[in-house]
Amino acid sequence: MPILHSIIHRIDKAAGEAPMSLVPATAELPPSPALDDLLAGFNDAFNAKPKAWGHFAETTPEGEVSSPFASELSDYLDGGRDFVAFSRDLAGRIAELVGAHLSLSGDLLVLHHQFGDTRYLSLALLHHREGFGIDANLAVVPVRQLNLAQMTLAARLNLNQWQAGASKQYLSWTRDRGGKKLAEGFATLLGAEEGVDASGETRTLLKAFSDYVEREDLPEDASREKTDALIDYASDQARRGEPMTLEALSEVLDEQQPKAFYDHIRNADYGLSPEIPPDRRTLSQFRRFTGRAGGVSISFDSYLLGSGVEYDEDQDRLIIKQVPRQLREQLKRQG
Repeated sequence: MPILHSIIHRIDKAAGEAPMSLVPATAELPPSPALDDLLAGFNDAFNAKPKAWGHFAETTPEGEVSSPFASELSDYLDGGRDFVAFSRDLAGRIAELVGAHLSLSGDLLVLHHQFGDTRYLSLALLHHREGFGIDANLAVVPVRQLNLAQMTLAARLNLNQWQAGASKQYLSWTRDRGGKKLAEGFATLLGAEEGVDASGETRTLLKAFSDYVEREDLPEDASREKTDALIDYASDQARRGEPMTLEALSEVLDEQQPKAFYDHIRNADYGLSPEIPPDRRTLSQFRRFTGRAGGVSISFDSYLLGSGVEYDEDQDRLIIKQVPRQLREQLKRQG
């Protein structure tokens, strides 16, 4: 994962009523194994964060340029300004935002890096925590270290997708539920506009999958195998910080008929985007309840409990509100 350019600017809050101040770096960071490890740690922490996905808004509702960030980034990539100047101007605006909403100091990490053929720009406001270490004399000593889990503000931009103009999901940024105004201010600073509702799209995808399994009338083992394949693929994409693609998912679900699930989605018109950022919380709720006893075998998706399926604990019974079509037809024929 080559790092092309990197820098750290300090955003410092002095004691008392003093305003937030920027202590800008004058030069880029030299390459080092520690910096490579920091990028890997950032990626892991960022991928685990609740995020919004979208793109640069061209103008505000008033018709003004939404943010100078996109134009300054374009100027930097075209060689019109160097990385240090570009990142310093960005750090100045973030310092103002942080000063208005936080009382914590932090270090702004800005990285221009590459993974395979894809180039990214990543940035994160990093805070510190106090810890302990062991020195060369085997004594306990205080150690100040970065707290990547806290990471108040962070964003990652897929430069290839942005410059190609073929996606509306090339920009992702943290959306801290505990600081709504800060998160909104950060999106405004980036000039970002949400292009997809990750949670809603993931729920719709899981509904499409459940419909597909029901339509195909799959045996319990096959249904469970496909559910596991979907969750494994989605979870892997989430860990990598990449969206799910409907075509790739369809291939994962059925190697013999790689287009079957994809065609099901398109023919039923679920309105899904070709690429869907996986929402971890929604995925974690998608599991199947299964049970077999006395000649009765029952299996249903966990999200149906409380809506399509109810459990009466006092009577120890399940109430199925919508009987599957195939089962309903069999019951009618039997009657």
